[in-house]
Amino acid sequence: MLKWLPAPVKGVVTSAGMGVNTVILVSLLLAVSVLKMAIPLRAWRTLTSRILIQIAELWMGVNNFLQRMTQSTTWHVQGMEGLKYEGWYFVTSNHQGWCDILVLQRLFNRRIPMLKFFLKKELIWVPFLGLAWWALDFPFMRRFSKEFLKKHPDMAGKDLVATQKACEKFRHIPVSVMNFMEGTRFTREKHQAQKSPYINLLKPRAGGASFVLSSMGQQMRSMLNVTLFYPNQRTSFWDFVCGRIQHVVVQVEEVAIPLEMIQGDYENDAVFRQNFQNWINKIWQDKDNLIETLKLHYPA
Repeated sequence: MLKWLPAPVKGVVTSAGMGVNTVILVSLLLAVSVLKMAIPLRAWRTLTSRILIQIAELWMGVNNFLQRMTQSTTWHVQGMEGLKYEGWYFVTSNHQGWCDILVLQRLFNRRIPMLKFFLKKELIWVPFLGLAWWALDFPFMRRFSKEFLKKHPDMAGKDLVATQKACEKFRHIPVSVMNFMEGTRFTREKHQAQKSPYINLLKPRAGGASFVLSSMGQQMRSMLNVTLFYPNQRTSFWDFVCGRIQHVVVQVEEVAIPLEMIQGDYENDAVFRQNFQNWINKIWQDKDNLIETLKLHYPA
């Protein structure tokens, strides 16, 4: 156990261990991905995809072990009962900081199918990890602003097509499709700029969730609504690996996906779009209320 080390030393040790783990297992990932692409047979690609997922789960498992060895963080987790490794999940969470992904991977690794995130297209250039995400069929998305679409109306709907193509890859092997509906990390500056109606959250972007559910909703076991809360407000990667985040609070709620929320056209049906947004906004309001309650139970 290395929990007695000073915080910066723990951060260096944990980061270095995770770095070595990443170089070794991403190299193995890339080798298997070459074999996957070499033979264009569905059965072969399904087999190699499962092997790639096992390598990725091993990578997360080693990272989690390193964190447990160096950190004395207290975890307060509820709602993990009844989760299954088989089947498909749609997972959404509020987005507090860079450590969120590490927290989610630690909680859900081998408890549900592997989390796959929709990533910004630019992230493919992240050293090692960008190649790993590509090898694991993480979808790289390019989102267009309203201003861009006004100048280039021919690009309207391209993001939906890209989402649907990405979801096609998820049909043959169970996955957990992860979506941070806020679209970015929460900061007070962003909160004020948005004039968000919530106290602790940014406005949810319901379109991406609707696109995924319209493509895969009938396969999804349910939606996992995850609420993350850090009482001392530290949310950076460095704080996490240094063990400076004393408490991590996670509430997981398994939500049935209403049939009417997967059988509509979000882009072109204004009534469906409003109903879907109302459903998501209700979930978001309940999440905001929950965080207010958690503040009372876990003061900073």
